[in-house]
Amino acid sequence: MKRIQKWFEQIAGITQEERERWALAQQVFATQPIDVLALQVPAYWRRKARVSGVQR
Repeated sequence: MKRIQKWFEQIAGITQEERERWALAQQVFATQPIDVLALQVPAYWRRKARVSGVQR
């Protein structure tokens, strides 16, 4: 199976260096998993209160 993959990559022009560069880019730029539990709390509870005094 690895031999077939290697042949395909040679035909397609994908090098080992490109695969390593792609893997590094995935590590650097991959999105962090979303904390779904934080979304269970309503947004108005998560927001900090805007305290504004009465201006005269």
